[in-house]
Amino acid sequence: MNVNALSDRYVAEFAALDPLTGSYLGVPGHDEHMTDFSPEGYAARGELRARTLREIATAPAADAAEELAREVFTERVGTELALHEAGLDEACVNTINSPIQEIRLTFDLMSSETAEDWEKIAKRMAKVPDALTGLGASLTRALGRGTSTSARQLVAVAAQCETWSGRSGTESFFTTFVGGAAGVVGPALLAELEVNAKAATAAFAEFADHLHGIAPRAPERDGVGPDIYALWSRQFLGARIDLIAAYEWAWDDFARVEREMREVAGRIKPGASVAEVAALLDADPRHHVEGRAQYGAWMQKLSDEALQDLRGVHFDIPDELMRFEVREAPPGGTIGQYYAAPTDDFSRPGSTWWIAPADRTVFPTWRHVSRLYHEGVPGHHLQLGTAVYQAKRLNKYQRLLAFAYGHGEGWALYAERLMRDLGYISSDGDVLGTLSEELYRSARVILDIGLHLGLAIPKGTGFHEGERWTPALAVEFFLSRTTVREEESRGQVDRYLGWPAQATSYKLGERLWLEAIGDARARHGSAFDLKRFHMRALEMGSMGLDTLGVRLAAL
Repeated sequence: MNVNALSDRYVAEFAALDPLTGSYLGVPGHDEHMTDFSPEGYAARGELRARTLREIATAPAADAAEELAREVFTERVGTELALHEAGLDEACVNTINSPIQEIRLTFDLMSSETAEDWEKIAKRMAKVPDALTGLGASLTRALGRGTSTSARQLVAVAAQCETWSGRSGTESFFTTFVGGAAGVVGPALLAELEVNAKAATAAFAEFADHLHGIAPRAPERDGVGPDIYALWSRQFLGARIDLIAAYEWAWDDFARVEREMREVAGRIKPGASVAEVAALLDADPRHHVEGRAQYGAWMQKLSDEALQDLRGVHFDIPDELMRFEVREAPPGGTIGQYYAAPTDDFSRPGSTWWIAPADRTVFPTWRHVSRLYHEGVPGHHLQLGTAVYQAKRLNKYQRLLAFAYGHGEGWALYAERLMRDLGYISSDGDVLGTLSEELYRSARVILDIGLHLGLAIPKGTGFHEGERWTPALAVEFFLSRTTVREEESRGQVDRYLGWPAQATSYKLGERLWLEAIGDARARHGSAFDLKRFHMRALEMGSMGLDTLGVRLAAL
């Protein structure tokens, strides 16, 4: 078998071993099934990675494109295997992207229009208790092996489970969800769904108890240290970097953005601080959308306009990518937004899901315009959707499973800057919001590396100079030096501590994209075509930053 055939086979075999990922990717035949999160399930996926890596190392490649496919697969899957061999995959619990969220979020992405759809949902939901039992066994084993996540993460995720089970005062997610089947399915299937929803609800409540029960035995320390952090950094960036140099660069970048924010704030209200101007904009009805449904409609309108305006002018956008949905996620997750790519056959369009505090009904638009372009168009939707569309150029692994956060989040952050350059973010309020997001991403590099490596705060920064980072100092830094609000800042610090190095991928990835575009401009001079560069870059699919840097230098 050649490289592409092995890569395609790997996607099919991986989807069978991880049906939740299979459903997310749109690989048919897995919607009734549930991923095995037990130690045995992780071992089976680890063996698949190891076996395919051995095969692909010596497989024939027909051309340079297939050699690139080998390089992408070897780097991405090789890093995943290293994480598995270190016991880090089965220990993965965090507040935003770990198995517990996958088990809950999969039901958001499943089709629920027909009785046949609900039959698949019923079968998958019936498997939730066993999935949580297996996950609990993996976490208990990680404790015994000394690879467990911290007590902080276990307690925070237990709180999410309590929300989804209805313990925190809201109705159970599963009970609410299956209520949507009424009028679509017959009495027998509706009764089955209600029984399965009750069992899933109880399983999430019991899992919360399990997490609380093992938390006292988990490490109190939050940072993972330099060795484990370097491994996670390779996973999220697809590159080996000098972490200390990145920490120092992030401080310089933070200072640069901070200066620009003060300039913009001064134009809005001369003499006022950035914090004072942020409060002014938050209170100004001209920058508000009132109502949760209205907020979703506002985001959908901006997304649709961006698709129409950018098509054929700045990007080549096929009909399949002109469908893009903005949807509100059920409560219980981390505040913010996330993107779900279209399925391989485009039967499910790309979508962005947003989560806000349950009591929020007024949304300051100045804070959110750039984030929408990041998650949607021309950010993740064009990036990931364009890769999915490349069936004639890329194998299935490259199209569906090769995501590298440095590539993806770096592009999406660059997309925010691009929309500002194109004039879509022009008022001082919206510009301040965009800069606020950029400052936030620089702060995340500082805090993520600083917390996990236990680094000191440098002199000249004006913030607890010489002290070493703690979670409390990280929250204080957000509240005193950025415009991030308190409820989000605390959740974000928990996120960094449970998802080492992911937060660095935004700014460090964007840095590479900007350097590559600057280099291409210099090489091509007046002949440089930004649209052509964008499309050629996106059509290559996702890859680690080390590989991406070499490939972009050839465009």
